Amino acid sequence: MENTNLEMNELLRQRREKLEQLQKEGKNPFDITTFEVDRHSAEIVADFAALEGARVRIAGRMMSRRTMGKAAFCDLQDGAGRIQVYIKRENVGDEAYADFDKKWDIGDIFGVAGVVFKTQKGEISVKAESVVLLTKSLQILPEKYHGLTNVDMRYRRRYLDLIVNPEVREAFIKRSAIIKGIRNFLDSRNFMEVETPILTSIPGGASARPFATHHNALHLDMSLRIALEIPLKKLVVGGFERVYEIGRCFRNEGISTLHNPEFTMLELYQAYTDFHGMMELTESLLRRLAVDVTGSGIVEYQGQRLDFERPFAQISMVEAVRKYAGVDFDAIDNLEEARAIARQKGVEFAEIHAKGDILNLFFEKFAEEQLIQPTFVTDHPIEISYLCKAHPDKPAYAQRFELFIMGREFANAYSELNDSIDQRLRFERQEALRAAGDDEAARIDEEFIHALEVGLPPSGGLGIGIDRLAMILTDSPSIRDVLFFPAMKPKETA
Repeated sequence: MENTNLEMNELLRQRREKLEQLQKEGKNPFDITTFEVDRHSAEIVADFAALEGARVRIAGRMMSRRTMGKAAFCDLQDGAGRIQVYIKRENVGDEAYADFDKKWDIGDIFGVAGVVFKTQKGEISVKAESVVLLTKSLQILPEKYHGLTNVDMRYRRRYLDLIVNPEVREAFIKRSAIIKGIRNFLDSRNFMEVETPILTSIPGGASARPFATHHNALHLDMSLRIALEIPLKKLVVGGFERVYEIGRCFRNEGISTLHNPEFTMLELYQAYTDFHGMMELTESLLRRLAVDVTGSGIVEYQGQRLDFERPFAQISMVEAVRKYAGVDFDAIDNLEEARAIARQKGVEFAEIHAKGDILNLFFEKFAEEQLIQPTFVTDHPIEISYLCKAHPDKPAYAQRFELFIMGREFANAYSELNDSIDQRLRFERQEALRAAGDDEAARIDEEFIHALEVGLPPSGGLGIGIDRLAMILTDSPSIRDVLFFPAMKPKETA
């Protein structure tokens, strides 16, 4: 290991010496501010028949080099892919070729003006007529040695990961396509995209621990939002009947393959519909995205075949617990009976938990992991649905669904509670839970209650986790694989 470090240090020193030589000769690459690019690699390859013999200008990073005396081949990687460049001394000139041969390195960024052609081996290439060094790389690319396979380093230095691992670039291109597809779909249904505050005095719309901060000028303690829900519903009160936001949310929770403290949510609200309307919208949206992003309604994820073509399955939470845990909560009359069955089944609960909370704990323990294919789970306990309308004929259960895929929650939707009197009672129960030690419970939001008193039309609301959706459609095992810069503990330095 010591010898390897010495070798690396020597190579890094040599790169700095080459830069100094170029600077002394008046060829400082960092003095160059622009290079006109008129083609990209993928375009040249795709349109070779039309571009053969044409002069083009390309720029990118040198990824490999093979020198043969007075000529060399190198691979140039740009934002669209890679293409081979043929550099010959007699074409670019003695001085330029000497600089390329002696002072340029793999990882350097350079520009090429040349002619499109195909080599004797049939590889589409650009024959350079002139080359210019645009940026001198002072570091060694990982693939120079053992490749960038260390997962921790890949996440910390994503820029290196993107350079040397093409499949990583492809995953993020697909993520961008997902977000673009969501916007196109919702725009086609006459939704309006809006932006709402990230800083809030009362975090609401979910049960989660917020990040706390302080506004010095206002002398006000504030939080980063944990959801987008409350301000979006205020906009519906104000008369915008279909609104959505794709935005960052923040929850002060653990980090895992499914959780990052900073994540992207889609939330939308539509007046004059309910959770059934949101169910149709969700299914249509995900089916469209699967086809647009992967080319098929059948998606392969980590060896599992997921079917987005057929109608999504539906099951109530009570039915799911009955099926997978063998416990019928409709037959349980009171809280003490629910607690006794929980103890018998090894389900841990707290003293503050009501019967509905225990039902949800059973679902999480026994049922969630069984839901592999896209499945709508409906009729959640009202105790865990404080912003949601209850069923008129089943007041213990909410007009709500969550979408599960691969045993994970991907979407959450309600028939939105628009009764301000009932909403205040729900908030008061949340405050009681907070007083009893539940620091994820909501607080009373007087401004939101006032908005409901003004009048929220019957509405359906939906939230979808963009990051988890991107995991499925890019076949990525961890949420960190679809975040450019996932949360990482700072690396200790000596």
